[in-house]
Amino acid sequence: MKHPDDDSELFNRLEAEMAADSPPAAGADVVDLDKARAARESTPTADSESGDPTARRLVDDPAVKSAGPGYLGRLAAAKRRDVVPLWLRSVAELKTATAWVARHYAHTAGYHALRTPVYAARFTMQAPTGLARFVGGTMRWMADREGEPVRLAAVRREDAAEYLKLSRQRDGRVRLRTLVTVLGMFIGLGLALAIYVMAPDWLQALSVGALVLALGMNGRKADQPVIHRAVEVPKASKLTSDIVLRALGAIGIPAINQAQAKGRDGFEFTAPITRDGPGWRAEGNLPFGVTVTDVIEKRERLASGLRRPLGCVWPEAESEEHPGHLVLWVGDQTLKAAPKPAWPLFKSGTVDLFKAIPYGTDQRGRWVEVTLMFIAGIIGAIPRMGKTFLLRLLMLIAALDPRAELHTYDMKGTGDLDTVGEAVSHRHGVGEEIETILYVLNDFRALREELRRRTKVIRSLPRDICPESKVTSALADKRSLGLHPIVIGVDECQVLFEHSEHGKEFEEIATDLVKRGPATGIVLLLATQRPDAKSLPTGISANASTRFCLKVMGQTENDMVLGTSSYKRGVRATMFAWGDKGLHYFVGEGSDARIVSSTFLDAPMAERVAARARTVREKAGLLSGYALGEAPEHVTGPAYDLLADVAAVVPEAEERVWNERIAARLAELRPEVYGGWKGENVTSALKPHGIKTRDVAGTTEDGARTTRRGIVRADVLKSIAERNEKPGAA
Repeated sequence: MKHPDDDSELFNRLEAEMAADSPPAAGADVVDLDKARAARESTPTADSESGDPTARRLVDDPAVKSAGPGYLGRLAAAKRRDVVPLWLRSVAELKTATAWVARHYAHTAGYHALRTPVYAARFTMQAPTGLARFVGGTMRWMADREGEPVRLAAVRREDAAEYLKLSRQRDGRVRLRTLVTVLGMFIGLGLALAIYVMAPDWLQALSVGALVLALGMNGRKADQPVIHRAVEVPKASKLTSDIVLRALGAIGIPAINQAQAKGRDGFEFTAPITRDGPGWRAEGNLPFGVTVTDVIEKRERLASGLRRPLGCVWPEAESEEHPGHLVLWVGDQTLKAAPKPAWPLFKSGTVDLFKAIPYGTDQRGRWVEVTLMFIAGIIGAIPRMGKTFLLRLLMLIAALDPRAELHTYDMKGTGDLDTVGEAVSHRHGVGEEIETILYVLNDFRALREELRRRTKVIRSLPRDICPESKVTSALADKRSLGLHPIVIGVDECQVLFEHSEHGKEFEEIATDLVKRGPATGIVLLLATQRPDAKSLPTGISANASTRFCLKVMGQTENDMVLGTSSYKRGVRATMFAWGDKGLHYFVGEGSDARIVSSTFLDAPMAERVAARARTVREKAGLLSGYALGEAPEHVTGPAYDLLADVAAVVPEAEERVWNERIAARLAELRPEVYGGWKGENVTSALKPHGIKTRDVAGTTEDGARTTRRGIVRADVLKSIAERNEKPGAA
């Protein structure tokens, strides 16, 4: 055996030989590393305070390195866990959980109660088999059959002493067990005779039933259970640290793989893995330089590593932590398959739009609320993902506030919003025909005038009544002020904004409503399946405070709905599967983006809610407009002639004129129509008539000569003549 001291002696001898063979070169010093380190650590402050720019300075000062926040400082920065669970603090969640438990056991009891006669028949039929098994088992026990293989083994070995010893042991067991069996038979027969003679009928029936049940249970077959489960409980494996580390190591992030290759975990758990709703929650720190977004990009691989369906795996960031802090929630079921609680407003109740109202659930089955007042909302998705259903749900919520005035427009033309529109809407339109477009345009113009009126009313109110210069629930109750909520829902809004003749005006009015409407009680909700710059003009998408993004196909569409750089931050609606209908990212309510599954209401369910909302409005005397039976205004064209108005404000002596001057003159001619117009409005309004703008030279108010965009009066007259089919009418 090799002694450890031999190794030390060998290394010492080699070191001495190397020192002798390699003497220090001329001018070189042999440095004692231990003494050098001690000297460096003993004089760090002198070097740093000497003022000598060439003095050696330590990057990590040992004195400073050891210093840190005190005990109280660490306590102040500590994260306290909730004493009372969230579901217990929420009355709504507690009621929901209680209702689910009650329904579960009520279903189980009813299921088995209905099948009790079948269970009894099966047990009765299996009782003879159970009796035979009982008798046979008792006989084998009496004969000590379990020891027979040992005795036979002694016989095969021809071990006479061992066999005699086992035989005597068996004889003793058989005598004792036979005595016990005989006594049991006499006691059983005596008890049965006593029950038959002395016990009442119900006790006799109970005894026979218990005996048949016991024999039937003993006679059952393993592959044919008598009693089936009333509820099939999904079986999901427990999430453990080993499973999480295995999955993170399989997604292909180099920093994690390198750490695990060196024997480290590659992930630092900062809290125990715990149950969080219908799933498991794990959180911790990724390696330096790895962000949560890197993991979200590989969500499919992560789900494969966890061996869970994609809809069960939800990696997300923690807003109050660094970008490398991962929160991994793994559900027992996919969001699509998980049971959803009943919508609290489906059967009863009204709402106050100034308060938060539940409209969907998150991955953990908890209600997510939305406040429709003081917002402008955008809903974006590819077709068939639940965009219109979500818009209809939000409009139904608005309908349950009897004070709210609804304007619903289904530009797709399929009538998906008729459920709300015909029941409670003040204005309602369907389709993209010119009559509907003009009807919507007139309504938008009226809404812009209403916006201006409301700003004047709010400005005129005393500070003690309107301290924040915006509509409140108390002000909305005062019908004399006319500050009730107005909620406008437009499905397929790109039809309006891309209209060849009126698209620019729709964009201007909608932008004004998005910017100034929320403070005056006007809410605009726009839904589109084409979330691009044309469908959602920048002025609208940049100022909408609330976003609902269902599945989209690319980064551009994702950021158009959820905001610039959302895709880079890991907020990606592209990860939703085709079957995730109604599942979306929700940005609003003053929090980060959340994944929400909106409440599903089909057409019959929506009709029930809309009918209840109509009844409430009728009782309050607040039904108006389209829902009251007022026929939509039949508008064949604008009440003014744009070309004639332009010809009127441009005299014959002025052959060429700037568009900005035309806009000012038109606003003076018809302020209710052209108020707020600028030069670009004139350009877009005249373009459908074939009148092109060009560079026009002119003189400014201060006498300076310059060139700006304008038109030629002759082009306007020519367009009028062609329209009237009167050539030369100048």
